[in-house]
Amino acid sequence: MRRLCLLTIGALAAAIGAIAGAARADSWPQFRGPNGSGRPTVDAPLPAEIGPSKNVVWATELPGGHSSPVVVADRIFLTAERDKHLLTLALERATGKVLWERDANNERLEEIHHIGSHAQASPAADSERVVTFFGSSGLCCYDHCGKLLWKVPLGPFKNNYGAASSPILVGNLVILNQDHDIDSFLMAVDKQSGKVVWKADRSEFPRGFSTPIVWSNEGQRQIVVSGGLRVCGYDSARGRELWTVRGSARTCSMTPVVGSDGTLFVTEWTPGGDEADHIVADSFEEMTARYDANKNNQLERSEMPAGPLASRFDQIDRNKDGHITAREYEWARNIFNSAQNATLAISPGARGEATDSHVRWRYAKNLPYIPSPVFDGGRLYMVKSGGIVSCVDATSGRLLKQKRAPGAHDYYSSPVVGVGKLLVVDVEGGATMFSATPELKVISTADFDEPTYATPALVDGRIYLRTSKRLYCFGNSR
Repeated sequence: MRRLCLLTIGALAAAIGAIAGAARADSWPQFRGPNGSGRPTVDAPLPAEIGPSKNVVWATELPGGHSSPVVVADRIFLTAERDKHLLTLALERATGKVLWERDANNERLEEIHHIGSHAQASPAADSERVVTFFGSSGLCCYDHCGKLLWKVPLGPFKNNYGAASSPILVGNLVILNQDHDIDSFLMAVDKQSGKVVWKADRSEFPRGFSTPIVWSNEGQRQIVVSGGLRVCGYDSARGRELWTVRGSARTCSMTPVVGSDGTLFVTEWTPGGDEADHIVADSFEEMTARYDANKNNQLERSEMPAGPLASRFDQIDRNKDGHITAREYEWARNIFNSAQNATLAISPGARGEATDSHVRWRYAKNLPYIPSPVFDGGRLYMVKSGGIVSCVDATSGRLLKQKRAPGAHDYYSSPVVGVGKLLVVDVEGGATMFSATPELKVISTADFDEPTYATPALVDGRIYLRTSKRLYCFGNSR
């Protein structure tokens, strides 16, 4: 009897394990889904049309926030802000019912961009835990029932745009990148205890908002971070920098993506980094000779001449004391003068200085500012503000097709793709479904008439789309 019970328990455990494995496979566990790819790991037909009254399975009103939904097992996790409180929310996947919400107990709200949110970073979750990040309020880890397991205080950060890079889960580690005006870093935290395992210095990097991904670089699991002027690969176990590729923009908001053959694609674009419209800064000696009115060998806001440097005074003034020193200025000058907007294709095998040896191609036309690219079927898709959608051959970097989505609005939400459909959503809530083909055929359009910043999640044939007021679930009739 005892042997029978053990066998039964073993079979039950195996069955539970199989179910858990299936749930993990069919999930959207972080910003932009599995490894930040913007596409599901399990294909299921998506509805060809969505809208406030089309193929709606459910819709749930939510507090405001820009974070994107993540979906694991029977839960959906998001962050939000209500009455200056920063919240983590869990919804029932089947019905959209809010199961619980937890307050981060923030002491204050940090400064953010005028169109930003204090709930910008998306959660990261697995079958046991969900980790959320609220800038200077730190990292919070909960179980799926909402019990706080640990909290890691962070900040305050020197960045008047706030923090936006999302945490990711890599094995037993929570990985978080934070590039700010000073003290930039990449860190790994033990998922079980909340203890810091390692912390990599990135102080040379200016403010940035890119979420890391994992790259299997010839069998070695590496953390890839796209930052100002260069992209880097780190040893996931110890946080050592292993390689770098130079020749990118001064600020990065986009997340890299990996192609089916292991090629790494990195897109970076910032105003003033195009070849035909490049910001070139004079030397500090030249600037102080002309504009240092009080002769203190520094530059104050009132002394800066109108132009691109004056409008970025807060970025150049790294310690926020109201004065730009020679050191601060020359650091920023190098970034402005060296910046190159581009999409880079990086071949596997990168080691050390890999710019000349591993950059397969560069593409520099109509690049997005905020939305990350998505790879599908040997092609790279990108959407630029104004609705310009580009389809680029991932092998050669050749433009295959360019098409404009209806309307001419800005885009902050990243494109997602599944089973032949490419979905893009603009900041005004205009959604366009294209065919994920070089023809970019418009399949359908919708107008949610609400500001939309979050990236949709695609799981099991369902589309989870967050607007400023609610979370929608769309699906085909079953």
